[in-house]
Amino acid sequence: MSQKDRHQVFPSNGAQMLMKSRLTGAQKGHGLLKKKADALQMRFRLILGKIIETKTLMGEVMKEAAFSLAEAKFATGDFNQVVLQNVTKAQIKIRTKKDNVAGVTLPVFESYTDGSDTYELAGLARGGQQLSKLKKNYQAAVKLLVELASLQTSFVTLDDVIKITNRRVNAIEHVIIPRIERTLAYIISELDELEREEFYRLKKIQDKKRIARKKEEARKALLLEQGIDVRESANILEEEDNDLLF
Repeated sequence: MSQKDRHQVFPSNGAQMLMKSRLTGAQKGHGLLKKKADALQMRFRLILGKIIETKTLMGEVMKEAAFSLAEAKFATGDFNQVVLQNVTKAQIKIRTKKDNVAGVTLPVFESYTDGSDTYELAGLARGGQQLSKLKKNYQAAVKLLVELASLQTSFVTLDDVIKITNRRVNAIEHVIIPRIERTLAYIISELDELEREEFYRLKKIQDKKRIARKKEEARKALLLEQGIDVRESANILEEEDNDLLF
């Protein structure tokens, strides 16, 4: 395993606990980001369907508005100057709201009518019905345009956020979590190796003490055969120091 494939840590129990907690945090973060990405994808597909539906409807409304404009011009003649003289402010205005989807703020545009009709007397002499129909058709067209603008803005915003979220999910899944897992595997293997070395060292110490004890017992037996009393002689090897094997 290359050192670039894992974190540079000293293999210890503390490092093992730290890596386990980091792995748990990364897995939880991956799960939350995955749920967020799924929620954003659902809203994204819903908005896409609404955009297609609104654009289809927009074509029909604009076609009807253009036809009603031709009818009004045919019935009343050129009424541009009359409209321009009477219109002093916008009747249809836009207010902005905010919608929250999985922590992502989406702007929502709404159209509303402010004030009365400033050119309601236009077409009083002739063509009033055609002008009324013309106004209604273009009001519907403006409302659809505002709705479409709101959907398009939310669509673009969600598209950018989904790309960023997916990159983060992939980074955690394919880079961060595997790197932590490789680091954990390295720490566990090193700790197992240290434990085996310690076990082998303790076993060798016990073997050396056992051999020394047998030599001392053989020496005492030889001295007893020669008639020498060694019961009072002090020997440090008589005090056993048993090492524990784990």
